[in-house]
Amino acid sequence: MLSAMYRELIPLVKPGIVTLEIDHWVRNWIKKAGGRPAFLGVGDRNNPFPSAICVSLNNEVIHGIPSRRKIAEGDLVSLDCGIDLEGYVSDQALTLEAGRVSPEARALNSATRECLERAFAAVKAGDRLLQVSRAVESCAKAAGFGIVSRYCGHGVGFSLHEDPQVPNTPHGPNPKMTNGLVIAVEPMVNLGTGDVDLLEDGWTVVTHDGRISAHWEHTIAVTGGRAELLTEDLSWAVSAGR
Repeated sequence: MLSAMYRELIPLVKPGIVTLEIDHWVRNWIKKAGGRPAFLGVGDRNNPFPSAICVSLNNEVIHGIPSRRKIAEGDLVSLDCGIDLEGYVSDQALTLEAGRVSPEARALNSATRECLERAFAAVKAGDRLLQVSRAVESCAKAAGFGIVSRYCGHGVGFSLHEDPQVPNTPHGPNPKMTNGLVIAVEPMVNLGTGDVDLLEDGWTVVTHDGRISAHWEHTIAVTGGRAELLTEDLSWAVSAGR
């Protein structure tokens, strides 16, 4: 369902659209489809996430809150959304290039997609989880970009965030991947340093040096000893509004 929503949303995300309009569209689509926005209201009860989708622009890495801002020509637009359908949660992110972006932005976005592809190829039953992290790290480093290690992927299925954590650099617990495991793998790659800051809204994560960032994510299941995509490859949709 989530990828079906993105297929309809992507053509609407172009220079001139207000990011709050994207959130309204997503809420309506999910409601009509019989699902529930998995992001809406999550987090601290004193500061719940206020939207159904994250819209992060340029130097915003993740958790950008839709607002009255308009998408401009040349923006990198990262979309991240989850849907709860009858108790089963999916999670997917992609970064669109609004109009004509800089060569640096295009190279960064392409490398981040490749990081996700390498990570997917590293998901195998019986192997260790951190080989997925190594795949992301080696791909981003080879391209000369910074990797966000402060935030990471995660297990997903019956709730939005489950064990295990899936870091983008190899650190922490290293369990075996087994049949039945469902994880959200999400490389976050920056043009400059991998360091990030959290804004005063308590949600929006931005690059420390102010340079641009890209974010791609799939929900992946381990079944029959191998990885299976539960979200669709939407790399065809990178260039928006051209």
